[in-house]
Amino acid sequence: MSDAVLEPAERSGILRDSLAVGVATGAYGLGFGAVSVASGLSVPQTCVLSLLMFTGASQFALVGVVAAGGSPLSGAATALLLGTRNTLYGLRMAPLLQWRGWRRAGAAHVLIDESTAMSVGRDSTPATRLGFLATGVAVFVLWNLATVAGALAGGAVGDPRTFGLDAAVAAAFLALLWPRLEDRRNVLVGVLAATVALSMVPVSAAGVPVLAAGGVALLVGVLARRPDPTEIPGPDDVAGGHR
Repeated sequence: MSDAVLEPAERSGILRDSLAVGVATGAYGLGFGAVSVASGLSVPQTCVLSLLMFTGASQFALVGVVAAGGSPLSGAATALLLGTRNTLYGLRMAPLLQWRGWRRAGAAHVLIDESTAMSVGRDSTPATRLGFLATGVAVFVLWNLATVAGALAGGAVGDPRTFGLDAAVAAAFLALLWPRLEDRRNVLVGVLAATVALSMVPVSAAGVPVLAAGGVALLVGVLARRPDPTEIPGPDDVAGGHR
């Protein structure tokens, strides 16, 4: 990957796109702040979650478990399960960013879907770093500002059942997932995971159905990466020593 200096036009384009992604994604922080407070967390607790956890799906999952009556440990386990995908992002991004020490540690905190998507396909190391950092920082700042606004607004509402906010966690989580349901396999995984979760609701504690549903997604992901035993290796595979 080239270390050439970025042209002004390319730099401006990356910054413009990164800011646009930051605004679009950060707006979801309003929903998180409101549903978190409606689920029983305080405004400071809600803000600390966005500052330290900073991964939207995991945050919504945690407050969803708490809202359903589950323990904070169950919520944390569910959030951790959903956050494992960030580890895979790290394995991919580390050799591209080529950061060491405190820079790598700082980058890990803004290693999210958006920062990865905005940097992984760049043609040079400077472009990769700029796309990653600009997007990650933009989302982080705007998400946290929106969280504060949403939490304060949610706290002013009062009883969440008055306005139907007791169902807001599920609605917000579905909104995050909806863009990913264009792929047929993702739809199948979603239906299967929902079926498993619903079947466990009457017989398990709050939070366990969500963990089970996450386990379905992980299982499908592992099975999908297994090589097909019926596939016949081609000449290049044989020559390269692949079996």
